[in-house]
Amino acid sequence: MPVKGVSVLKRQRLVIIAIIAVVVAVFFASGANEALTLDNLKAEQTRFQAWLAEDPLTVGGGFFVIYVVMAALSLPGATLLTVLGGALFGLGWGLLIISFASTLGATLAFLIARTLARGPVERRFARQLESVNRGIAREGAFYLFTLRLIPLFPFFVINLVLGLTRMRTWTFYWVSQVGMLPGTAVYVNAGRELGQLESLGGILSPGLIVSFTLIGIFPLLARRLVEFAKRRRLAREYGKPGGFDYDIVVIGGGSAGLVASYIGAAVKARVALVERDRMGGDCLNTGCVPSKALIRASRVAQEVRDAGRFGIEVGKPRIDFAGVMAHVHQAVRDVEPHDSPERYRGLGVEVVHGEARLLTPWEVRVGERVLTTRHVIIATGARPRIPALPGLDDSEVLTSDNLWQLESLPERLVVLGGGPIGCELGQSFARLGSRVTVVEMAPQLLPREDHDIAAQLALRLENEGVQLRLGTQALRIEPGPSHGDRGKVLVIERAGEQGVDTERLVFDRLLVAVGREANVGGFGLEALGVLPRDDGTLEVDETLRSLHPNIWACGDVAGPFQLTHASAHQAWHATVNALFGEVKRFAVNYRNLPAVTFTDPEVARVGLNEREARQQGVEYELTRYDLSELDRAIADGRIQGFIKVLTVPGKDRILGVSIVGHGAGELLGEFTLAMTHGLGLNKLLGTIHSYPTFSEAAKASAGVWKNAHKPERLLGWLERYFTWRRRGGPIDELRHSLRERDDKA
Repeated sequence: MPVKGVSVLKRQRLVIIAIIAVVVAVFFASGANEALTLDNLKAEQTRFQAWLAEDPLTVGGGFFVIYVVMAALSLPGATLLTVLGGALFGLGWGLLIISFASTLGATLAFLIARTLARGPVERRFARQLESVNRGIAREGAFYLFTLRLIPLFPFFVINLVLGLTRMRTWTFYWVSQVGMLPGTAVYVNAGRELGQLESLGGILSPGLIVSFTLIGIFPLLARRLVEFAKRRRLAREYGKPGGFDYDIVVIGGGSAGLVASYIGAAVKARVALVERDRMGGDCLNTGCVPSKALIRASRVAQEVRDAGRFGIEVGKPRIDFAGVMAHVHQAVRDVEPHDSPERYRGLGVEVVHGEARLLTPWEVRVGERVLTTRHVIIATGARPRIPALPGLDDSEVLTSDNLWQLESLPERLVVLGGGPIGCELGQSFARLGSRVTVVEMAPQLLPREDHDIAAQLALRLENEGVQLRLGTQALRIEPGPSHGDRGKVLVIERAGEQGVDTERLVFDRLLVAVGREANVGGFGLEALGVLPRDDGTLEVDETLRSLHPNIWACGDVAGPFQLTHASAHQAWHATVNALFGEVKRFAVNYRNLPAVTFTDPEVARVGLNEREARQQGVEYELTRYDLSELDRAIADGRIQGFIKVLTVPGKDRILGVSIVGHGAGELLGEFTLAMTHGLGLNKLLGTIHSYPTFSEAAKASAGVWKNAHKPERLLGWLERYFTWRRRGGPIDELRHSLRERDDKA
């Protein structure tokens, strides 16, 4: 259902709109627009000059006010007024008056657009405007300055469009004041020659257009010169080599580094990939691959437990934990050749093992070697974050990195963190036989997801024996309750009905899953001034370029998403921008980035969810489809879960999709494709899906939306039509009416 509301601000907007409408109507009704022609102005030039000689303050002040009002309301005629100002006041005074009047009027138009439209536009296009506002914050002044110097770009459009952004009013004012000055000077100067002009087109003669175009190109050339000067300064400061061994040196052989190396080699660039540990990074060795192998093993154990409901009796599963871990390690070994040094050397990448350290922006030391390169791509990944918890240093904690060396199943496992990693691993160990307790500070699991989505997962975990402590703070770790007990105690507290409740959780092993932090230290970045943001990731722009024009970053070290497919997405941008950025650079777009939590049920999402839509003030319409209505889910006994689709109110354009249920990650693919290529729910509804499959849930969701938007009035007329047809048409209708009349008589 749409999120709507009427506020005082909206009423104020309506009042402003009404006032503007009246002023514009008066302007056109009075014929002012017809009077503002070159012929009329030339005819009245003598009278204007006489008025100016008699009362210069009144004429100058009145001209100033009129110009401000016309510019503020984006009324036609500003160009002719500029010419008239040159004819009346000359180049000096004309330029002074018109420069300030045009800037003041433009700023008022900017503020009017901001007052009337920025709120609604931001609510509807919040995600699209987010990257625009980041660019405005970083280079807005330069961007506006460039636009002001291009005469063929309508000034009033610039005023209105930038009013919808987060640009500061003062920045808009002073940049406009400076940026419009050259164009204003040209038009005012043309006004001095008013008597010689035969038409307004004379002002836009080829010579003047070329001059304007050169003026517009100047800031772009200036930007190139600034970048050239920056590179020269860096070259002098760090000693740029005369030549290079490589086009790109990639530091880090994880998901991002492998994709970057692959792309660079594919376009025949010379690439070196430096890795200090194992190729494949976290995804292959400690993340995606081993965790999914463990999840699969634990799911089999649960399916054995649940077999009875299908009429199959197999008894309680016996867990061979060593065998489970052998399966996990075998999965890693089977995938390993895909990421091996041999494979990448075969692709043309030089793989170098060792610690990499940047000496200069172009030199990377690896052991005794110094690699010179035109560009460096930092892809050093991230590591588990360890909280500052008293007593933690004296405990041998588990993380997603060292978990895979376990030789025995923990009897009592406490998981600190209820995010995706904590939920996936916590459920897996519970299914394998551990007594698991998940401690999460937020009031729900998966804090980024909608509450009803997280509640479905919480219900399933509790039904499988996982103890949940939500809205709970971990205080400290203490020794076990007795000398004979080898476990330790995690002291926690949470708000209760009678105040704060404290609890002591005894555990054999503690799994810390409270997030990950970027690997930014030890590579020489600090000495080059490449510093992290507040969240610990490297500071890069939307093209993934750092402070230095030839140092780039991608993957977990760059943020903001720590997902393998996000790393690959960034790696393409970083590599292409590094190799071809002098011609064209591409900003990274995360709008349709999917994410999946591989619990049972799975949780998957692309685009906005309800929580984010409300936070960003985006109006939406909600369509929900329960998997309990899907034939295949019923047949498979997997009816838990649902699909939520957020659309633009009254339209089928998808804003976001959240799914909880069996195979949610697979179901998400169709919605991600639709959003990426602008396909609405009507297109999904018109697509044939195999029966019976889980993929039909996408079509069924579109059907629910369509049913809520059926044309009731048209259907009412159709109902009358078919009733009329069933009665035999007009002749039978007449007979029926006559019969009814006779019966009454």
